Amino acid sequence: MSSELTGHAGELAVSVAQAHGVETMFTLSGAHVFPLYDGAVKAETPMRLLDVRHEQTAAFAAEATGKLTRVPGLAVLTAGPGATNGLSAVAQAQFAGSPMVVVGGRAPQSRWGTGALQELDQPPIFAPVSKLARTIPTADVVLDGMHEAFVTAGSSHRGPVFVDVPMDELFNSATGTLPAVAPQRGADPDPDAIATVAGLLAAAVRPVMILGTDVWADRAEEAALRFVETARIPAITNGMGRGIVPGGHPLLVTKARSHALKEADLVVVVGTPLDFRLGYGVFGDAKVVHVADSPGQVSTHAALAGSVSGDLTSVFDGLLNALQAPDWSAWTGDLQGAVAAAVQRDAALLGAEADPIHPARIYGELVPRLADDAVVIGDGGDFVSFAGKFVEPKRPGGWLDPGPYGCLGAGLGAAIAARLARPSAQVVLLLGDGAAGFSLMDVDTLVRHNLPVVMVMGNNSAWGLEKGPMQMLYGYDVIADLAPQTGYDAVVRALGGGGETVTDPREVGPALDRAFASGVPYLVNVITDVNATYPRNSFGV
Repeated sequence: MSSELTGHAGELAVSVAQAHGVETMFTLSGAHVFPLYDGAVKAETPMRLLDVRHEQTAAFAAEATGKLTRVPGLAVLTAGPGATNGLSAVAQAQFAGSPMVVVGGRAPQSRWGTGALQELDQPPIFAPVSKLARTIPTADVVLDGMHEAFVTAGSSHRGPVFVDVPMDELFNSATGTLPAVAPQRGADPDPDAIATVAGLLAAAVRPVMILGTDVWADRAEEAALRFVETARIPAITNGMGRGIVPGGHPLLVTKARSHALKEADLVVVVGTPLDFRLGYGVFGDAKVVHVADSPGQVSTHAALAGSVSGDLTSVFDGLLNALQAPDWSAWTGDLQGAVAAAVQRDAALLGAEADPIHPARIYGELVPRLADDAVVIGDGGDFVSFAGKFVEPKRPGGWLDPGPYGCLGAGLGAAIAARLARPSAQVVLLLGDGAAGFSLMDVDTLVRHNLPVVMVMGNNSAWGLEKGPMQMLYGYDVIADLAPQTGYDAVVRALGGGGETVTDPREVGPALDRAFASGVPYLVNVITDVNATYPRNSFGV
């Protein structure tokens, strides 16, 4: 139902955002966007203002909010450096398909071209990493311009939108109609394409299904699990696809990923690009099917035996209706055996008594302490790669990582978003000591806004993801070391949180218990072995 509104442009913009389900404005104070704050404070239901210490954190928090809630997150960034400080988070959202709207301040239109403070034409900077980047030129088109921004961000394929509004126009008043907000749904999939994929599945002897972030983003997690369980097909999950098939489920074979993808004769990839994380879509001699939420996301570089695009719930249900699934129990049993063997191999690392501490020991202590509804956030290189190996969420929507853009420094913003979106859940931020340097000051934000988060750091005093490969290539490494055993927990304590340094593997568990019980932002700074690197076959090239 539409309604007539009168107010300054900041009030009108906030009204649109609230109509689209936004509850929080992430920002760092700047005069170019003051009317948006006034609109948030004076709204009939005031919008929460969450102010941070660096604009990157505001933008990363908005990006993570879009991931977690599946409603576009909102970041408001002042003009010039305020806006450009959020650029990496916008790029991350574009790569990950995260719905978010960034509203930038802009120098006054009446002064444009005369050298006003922070006068910069920002949309062309954001355009290459946004679904839409534009200036909303006047107050009287703010309602429609903001509505377009949120609809664009939240429709398949989801992603970021950047808009800015001239400062003088943001203060101006206008009257207009609040656009009606309708539920968004992807296109109906092509029945012939569904039939082709169903035929490939029916003919397969050793199929594997990979479920990625867009399955969650498209609200298709229930349909995906229904398909996996009804068809009895082995599944691997990645990104925010983690938890769709719960950890420990007999059809979840992520721990046997290498074996599964090497031996499969058909790999069906749903909701994630065929990029470096998936070998660019080459899985031995297997046929490959790519399923995406929109046509533009279907791979154009991989040799595909079939593809489908559209609303992913409709795709899963359509495949289920079209498929007479063969008996894949022998293949599933083989993979379950490989999973069991992997679990047995992992047990030694998870319980390692090594000194310095092996990073896997941290997960041996952490995983049993995670509740089913925990939100786990990864921000780091090798240390977070171990998390991907050992942490298997029990529910969907409980895992956040940077996605294919691989941007360090996203973690504090994501932790802020998770604490707001899931107020009763455990929120655990996994930090490398390198990654922490990008954003640890925003622990101050957690403290000021009373947002308790458990932060667990694997501190190997190095850029581990670079140190090992450089040694492998050249036989030496440079600029890959950080100060040894830095007391990052002291930084957290200075900012009003809690924390401790752990050097004994037997103390990791008790330290985690203290962190969960503390009720404050708490950093467990675990000194780990720099030589205990994550084994990997590729470096993203």
